[in-house]
Amino acid sequence: MRIASFSGDYSFLSNFHPSPVLMDGQQYPTVEHAFQAAKTTSVAERQVIQMIRSPGQAKRQGRKVTLRDGWELIKLNVMLQLLRRKFDFDSVLAHKLLATGDKELIEGNTWNDTYWGVCGGKGENHLGKLLMQVRKELQESERRLYGEEPPT
Repeated sequence: MRIASFSGDYSFLSNFHPSPVLMDGQQYPTVEHAFQAAKTTSVAERQVIQMIRSPGQAKRQGRKVTLRDGWELIKLNVMLQLLRRKFDFDSVLAHKLLATGDKELIEGNTWNDTYWGVCGGKGENHLGKLLMQVRKELQESERRLYGEEPPT
């Protein structure tokens, strides 16, 4: 089975979902805000993104920042770290992610994002893969903490 869209009951999987995350000592309203801010080392540009109200506007602003050196080499790891913060162990969102079981998570979209997701049946689905990695880490943490059967 699979979850093929991060909307409706699964909107919490989206980087646009309201879920404050810390990055470099600063709080951002969503993972999208933090990720876009991470593209630059400019404090001023990061502050602009931090104050933007919507994640969609933050994404657009992120296309205008002074890109940090080596961004393409580190962006997957940056996203992984932000997702780990969003789905912090024993948080409500972590429990919701764990409740997806072993379903494949696919960031299905209609805006032609074939890097982070899948559009028209094509795409690398990096966001879905990173979410499944975080879920596996949470499952392993639960097993270490509670044994084979986590509490209900």
